[in-house]
Amino acid sequence: MAHIPHVASFFLFLTKLSLGQREVTVQKGPLFRAAGYPISIGCNVTGHQGPAEQHFQWSVYLPKAPTQEVQIVSTKDATFSYAVYAQRVRSRGIYVERVRGNSVFLHISELQPKDSGEYECHTPNTDERYYGNYSAKTRLIVIPDTLSATMSPQTLCKEEGESLELTCEASKATAQHTHLSVTWYLMQDGERNQTTKIISLSKDFMLTPGPSYTERFAAGDVQLSKLGVATFRLSIGRLQPSDQGQLFCEATEWIQDPDETWTLITRKRTAQTALRIQPTVRDFQVNISAESTFTTGKSLELVCLVVGSGRDPQLQGVWFFNGNEMARMDAGGVLDLKGDYRQRASQGQLQVSKLTPKAFSLKIFSAGPEDEGAYRCAVAEMARAQMGSWQVLQSKQSPDSHVHLRKPAARNVVLSTKNQQQAVWEGEALTLLCKADGAESPLSVEWWHLPQGQKQPELMAGMQQDGTVQLGASYKELNNQGSTRLEKMDWATFQLEISSTSTTDSGMYECRVSEGTRNQARGRSWTQKLAITVKSLGKESSLWVKLMSRQPKVELAKTFGLSCIVEADYANLRVPLTVTWQFQPARSQVFHPLVRITHNGTIEWGDFLSQFQKKTKVLQSSFHSQLLIHDATEEEAGVYQCKVEVYVRNSLCTSGPVRASAVSHSLMIAITLPESKLQVNSSSQVQEILINSNTNIECSILSRSTGDLQLAVIWYFSPSSTKATWLKILQIDKNNVVKYGDEFHTLRRKQKFYPEKVSQDMFQLHVLNMEDSDQGKYHCAVEEWLLSTNGTWLKLGEKKSGLTELKLRSTGSKVRVSKGYKTENATEHGEVAIHCSLESSGSSASLFSVMWYQNRENSGRKMLVHLQHDGLLEYGEEGLRSHLHSYRSSPTDFVLKLHRVEMEDAGLYWCRVTEWQLHGSPSKWVNQASDESQHMVLTVLPSEPTFPSRICSSTSLLYFLLVLPCILLILLSISLLCWYHKARKLSALSLTAQNEKALWVNLKGAGDWTTNRREEEEEDH
Repeated sequence: MAHIPHVASFFLFLTKLSLGQREVTVQKGPLFRAAGYPISIGCNVTGHQGPAEQHFQWSVYLPKAPTQEVQIVSTKDATFSYAVYAQRVRSRGIYVERVRGNSVFLHISELQPKDSGEYECHTPNTDERYYGNYSAKTRLIVIPDTLSATMSPQTLCKEEGESLELTCEASKATAQHTHLSVTWYLMQDGERNQTTKIISLSKDFMLTPGPSYTERFAAGDVQLSKLGVATFRLSIGRLQPSDQGQLFCEATEWIQDPDETWTLITRKRTAQTALRIQPTVRDFQVNISAESTFTTGKSLELVCLVVGSGRDPQLQGVWFFNGNEMARMDAGGVLDLKGDYRQRASQGQLQVSKLTPKAFSLKIFSAGPEDEGAYRCAVAEMARAQMGSWQVLQSKQSPDSHVHLRKPAARNVVLSTKNQQQAVWEGEALTLLCKADGAESPLSVEWWHLPQGQKQPELMAGMQQDGTVQLGASYKELNNQGSTRLEKMDWATFQLEISSTSTTDSGMYECRVSEGTRNQARGRSWTQKLAITVKSLGKESSLWVKLMSRQPKVELAKTFGLSCIVEADYANLRVPLTVTWQFQPARSQVFHPLVRITHNGTIEWGDFLSQFQKKTKVLQSSFHSQLLIHDATEEEAGVYQCKVEVYVRNSLCTSGPVRASAVSHSLMIAITLPESKLQVNSSSQVQEILINSNTNIECSILSRSTGDLQLAVIWYFSPSSTKATWLKILQIDKNNVVKYGDEFHTLRRKQKFYPEKVSQDMFQLHVLNMEDSDQGKYHCAVEEWLLSTNGTWLKLGEKKSGLTELKLRSTGSKVRVSKGYKTENATEHGEVAIHCSLESSGSSASLFSVMWYQNRENSGRKMLVHLQHDGLLEYGEEGLRSHLHSYRSSPTDFVLKLHRVEMEDAGLYWCRVTEWQLHGSPSKWVNQASDESQHMVLTVLPSEPTFPSRICSSTSLLYFLLVLPCILLILLSISLLCWYHKARKLSALSLTAQNEKALWVNLKGAGDWTTNRREEEEEDH
C-alpha cells in the first residue's frame, strides 16, 4: 500500500497533460525515500503515433558518474538491464507495471542507499517523424531509516471497570521535514492476523478513534496523549472484557512530495503488551410478571425480570412449564425450543424473545386450556471463555407462577349498520356490525340473509375462532369479485361488508355468534336480526345537471372554464359517472362530442376540434366535471352541453348498464378580442433641415398590450406643395417585411427613405439628401396584431403618432410661378398649348424642371409628363408620348402641347416648377425650391360635322358603305362569268357548223383519191 499515494498523485498529474506532439512526463522530483522501503515512479507518454501500447526504458544516472547512463529495465528488451541491476530485475526486486498502453510504474521493492540518482524514462520512437520529447527525468534521494518505536513488553491483569495506561516511545532523526503519526492497536485472542484500531494521532495531529471505540472515545473513556517530544500515552478509563488481548503501538513517518501529496516512507511497530480482564460478578434475583388468568383464544404473555447484576450483563434465560423445559435463549441470543413448542412457534402461535438485557418474554398468541399450569424461568450470568465458549458465572430461578383459565359467561349480541341507516342506494356499500358483550373469549360467527319474497335464509359467510372464513354456496362467486368481505374487528366485533349492493341484497340479515373451546364441537350461541332496504338508482331517484361558467365572454388567447355540476338524491354516494361534453359551433344546428370521461376513468377525445385535446385540461371528481380550455380561439365560440350517465359502483369492474342519465342546459360562450393597450407618442414637431442633409423621424410606442403580439408600422407623407391626400411611403408588416407605397417604388425613392427598428418600442424613418420635394408632414401608424392558435392574424388596434413637419432651411433661393387664373378652349381633334410662366428667370447657376398634372372628374390626380432639369422627358404613361409634348419656349415659359385633343382631355391642368443647383463635392444637382401654378381649366368643344365625320359617327352607315361595294363587286363578277360562259357556248356552236359544211364539200374528192390509190397498188403487184 505504500505506493498508493504515488499512484494518486501520478494520475492527478496525468490529467494536466494534453494531446499534441509527443511528450513524456514523470513524477516531479526530488523524491526522498527511506532505505529498505519500496518506491513507485510513474511515467506517461502522450501525443504519440503508432500503436496504442508504447514501450518504456528506465535508466539511472548515478551521482558518481552523472553523465553515464546505467540501464535498469525495459518493457521491450529483456536483456536491457546492466549487470548491476540484472539480478534485482530477475528476482522482481525491480519491475515495471503497465497501467495503460501509454502509462507505466517503475517499482523498486526495497531501496538501497546506492539507488540514489537521476532516473530517466525513455520511450522508443514509433512516430513518422521526430517531434517532441521522448524522455523525462526525476531525481531520487535515498535517505537512512531513522524511525524508532519502543515499548517494554509486559503482561497485565485487570478487573472489569478498572483503568489502563500504556506508553510508547516514537522518534525520528530525518534531516528532511517529515511528520509522524502514532496508532494503538488491539489483537484479540485467537485473531492473530486481524487487529482492531483503538485510537490514532494522524500526521495532521488529529485524534481518530477506531470504529469499535467511537462511543467510548466520545464518553472520554479512551484517550491518546503526547507527553514531550517522543512519548505517546494510551488511556482507557473503564476496561471491558472485549479489551482483552495483545496491545501495541505503530509509528509511521510521512514526507510531502513536490506535487504536495504526503507519502509514507517508514513504519515501525513496538513489542506487545498482554492484557487479561477478569469480569465482575454480582448477585441478582429473578421474578415472573404475568396475569393470573387468561381467556381461551386470547394471548398470554409472561415476562422474566432480572433484578440486580452488573451493567450490561451477558444473561441466558430458560423457560419451564409444569417443571418441563420449554425454551432456552443463550447469552448470544440463540433460541432453542423443545417438543411441540417448536411447531407452535413456526405457526406463529408462540414467541420467545429478549425484551431488554435483563428481561425475557414468553408469549402465547392463542392460549387454550392446555396452557393452564405453573410457569418458571431460570437465568444464568455468562462470560466468554478464552477459547470463545460461554461459561456460567452464577444462575438463579424464579418462583412458580400459576396461570388459570377464565370461565365463559352469558352474552348479548347487537346487530347494526355502520352508518346507523337501514336503507342504502343501489351500488352503495353496506356494512353490518355484529357485537357481543361479556368476558373476552374466542368466538365464531355466521351471517345469514333472507331475500325479499323468499322463506328460507341463505348462509352468506362464517368465521371460526381461529379466523378461518367459510362462504356460502351462492356467495363464493361474489367473493371472487371482491363484493363480499368478512372481517373481525376485535375479539367481540364482527363486520360484514358488501362493497357494491344491488336491489337483490334487500331483505333480512341475521348474525349468529357462538362460543366454544378448542376441544368442544359446539358451545353456546346468540343471534340477532336486522332488515335492510336497497333503493334503485333509476326508479327511486332524481338527477339534475347544471352547466356553469364564470366567463361567458372570453378574451382571445385567454383561459376559460366550464363546470358541469351533478345533483341527485344520492349526492353523498360516490357512484360512477360518465360525463360527455358536447359542442355546437356558431351557425350550426348539430352538437359534436368533444371529450367523454367514462365511469372507469378512461378519457375519449372527439376529433371535431383538432387542437382541443392539446390545450384542454379535464378535472373530474364526484358529481363535478370541469374543462379548462387554454388559448381560446374563435373555433371554441359556440354552445356547450354536458351529458351525465350514472352507473352502479361495481360497474368499475364490470360493464353494467346505465342506471340514470340527464343533459344540462345549453351555455353560449363568446370569444372576444382583448382590449388593445397600444399608445403612441402623439406630440407634433417641426424640423428645419439643410438642403442635401440627412434626418430621421421617430415613432415612439408608449405602451403596448401583453401577449404573443406583433407590430406593423406604416409611414405616411403629405407634401407641403400640394393639397393631396396622405401618401404611404412604406410599411413594416407584422412579419418585419418592408413594402413601399405605389409612389415610392422607384430605386431613387427607396434609397431616400428607409426604416430602422431601434428597439422594441422605437422605430425611425431615415430621410437622406433632403430636397424641396421632401418638405411636408410625416406621421406613423402602428398596428397591433395577434396570432391565434389556428394560424390567423387578428388586428387588435391601431394608433397614429403626432405630425413631424420637415422644412428646408432657407438658402436665399425661391421659385415663383405665375398664379393667374386661366381658361382655355380647344376644339376636338385640334391642338392646344398650355403655358406656365415664371415671374423671374432666377439665377444663372440654376436649372429648372417642370411637372405637368391633370385632374379629371372621376379619375383623380395624374402626372402627365416631367421635363427634367437636364432636358429629358419622363412620361407618366407610355401611351402619352404621341399625344402630348412639353418644352421650354423661353427662360421663363414652359409649354404643354396636346395633339389631337379628345373630349376626355377636358379638366384641370397645372404645373410644378423646381429649381436645381450644384452642391457638394463631387458636385450634385440638388432640389433647391419649387412652386405650383394655379389650376387652368381646359374645355374641349366638339368639332363641326363633315361627311366623313358623319360617316364615322354613324355605325350603321359605316357598315353599309363598307358592305355595299362588296355586294356590287360580287354581282359584277357573277355577270361577267355568265357572259363569258354564253360567249364560249356560241363560239362552239358556230365552229361545229363550219366543220360540218367543209366535210360535206370534200367527200367527193376524198373518194376519188382512194380509187386512184388502189389502182396504183394493183399495178405494183
